[in-house]
Amino acid sequence: MNTFTRSVNRITAVPYRIAPALSSGLMKSFSDLPESAVPGSLRLRRERAERIMNGLRAAVLLLLGAAALVYAPALSPNLDRVNAVVLIPLIAWTFGQYLIWYRGAHLPTWLPLANAAIDVTAVTAIIAGYSLEGSGNMALRTPIFMMYFVVLAARPVASSVRKTAIVSALAAIEYATLFLWLLANDRIDPLVSPVEAVSVGRLSYLDEGAKILILVVAGGLATYATSWVEQLVVESATESSERQRIETQLAKAQLDTLRLQLSPHFLFNALNGAMALIGTNTRAAEKMVASISEFLRMILRSSAEQKVTVERELSLLHHYLEIQRVRFGDKLKVRFDVDDALGTALVPSLLLQPLVENAIRHGIGPRATGGVVIVKISGQNQLLKIDVEDNGVGPSTRRVREKNRGTGLGLSNTATRLNHLYGERYTFETGVGDLGGFRVQLSLPLELARREDVPAAEELAEIDA
Repeated sequence: MNTFTRSVNRITAVPYRIAPALSSGLMKSFSDLPESAVPGSLRLRRERAERIMNGLRAAVLLLLGAAALVYAPALSPNLDRVNAVVLIPLIAWTFGQYLIWYRGAHLPTWLPLANAAIDVTAVTAIIAGYSLEGSGNMALRTPIFMMYFVVLAARPVASSVRKTAIVSALAAIEYATLFLWLLANDRIDPLVSPVEAVSVGRLSYLDEGAKILILVVAGGLATYATSWVEQLVVESATESSERQRIETQLAKAQLDTLRLQLSPHFLFNALNGAMALIGTNTRAAEKMVASISEFLRMILRSSAEQKVTVERELSLLHHYLEIQRVRFGDKLKVRFDVDDALGTALVPSLLLQPLVENAIRHGIGPRATGGVVIVKISGQNQLLKIDVEDNGVGPSTRRVREKNRGTGLGLSNTATRLNHLYGERYTFETGVGDLGGFRVQLSLPLELARREDVPAAEELAEIDA
């Protein structure tokens, strides 16, 4: 009798001492994340997993129902009744979810825990029903016990750490409670020796204690796996977010560097032009320096903006052309063909000036008779098209001159900036134009500035002053 008492005490102690640790100690060790801290990608994956699990649950229940119907004649009416009482509500609950929740974008947050708890309780109910209506020894030996592990195995991909710990503890406690209840009501008569129990077709305390202990260990592993998956996804999402933030900052810094390079590039060329005029036309040189100062003031005003409206970009270009006309006089002619409806379209700041400067410096400048630069801006199929063309020297001559002088910074910086800003959504083409000179053709996504982002008329007047 003492041996029997000690065995019962061992069985009783296992689930009620160890299983609660799954819902408290394990959750603290594995630091279950609050719902707000869980990445959206993980929530979506868990919902997707729960939907898949419910589909598998439906398939398994239908197979079990079909098997119950096939074997119904061979089973006692009481066992048939147990199958019906457990399977019919389960099938109704499983398919009812599709009608109630699965049509929506998101599932209720409590549904994974409810489904897992119902599955665990259903397994316990089947074992209990078979014990009441048949043999307790046979019921506890049935392979349906393995379904506890199937439920636990699905938790890491469909549940949070807290929910997995609760389900793990529930499985161990339910089975241990069922065993003790059957034992107290003389539904089973276990033996102490496993060898003797097998020889006479009965249960042993050691085997049942091992089964409960394995349930506890499996629950702990499932909880740990859930925590590991959760932490892995969170760390991956954090690293991805940090990497994206750094890449964005790097791209912005590169854009700022490229844009700021254009101002010294222009200033170097403009000051060279002013120095060339000092010896021949002092008044023109002074006027050019004053115009350069005004132009730089405008650049500084818009230096913090990556994109400006076409209207502002053209205003800046007109000031630049005033500087160049001091040097070239009537030799430089510029024609504009701009759709008035595109005044609020957004373009990268300092986009037109380097293109026109490139045309003047390398296309018109080398010609004794000067030339014409044509700037055309139009819209087509949600694209903003910009053409800058000159009738100066052709591409082949310019290529040799630019290689010898080490120039071409304006075009290369413009292409790099466009790539940073638009990725694959832009085109940048150069070649021979219709006038026999050089042509640059751009197409950008058509973006219109919001009304509040467009400067007021008095602000534009101040800029142009």
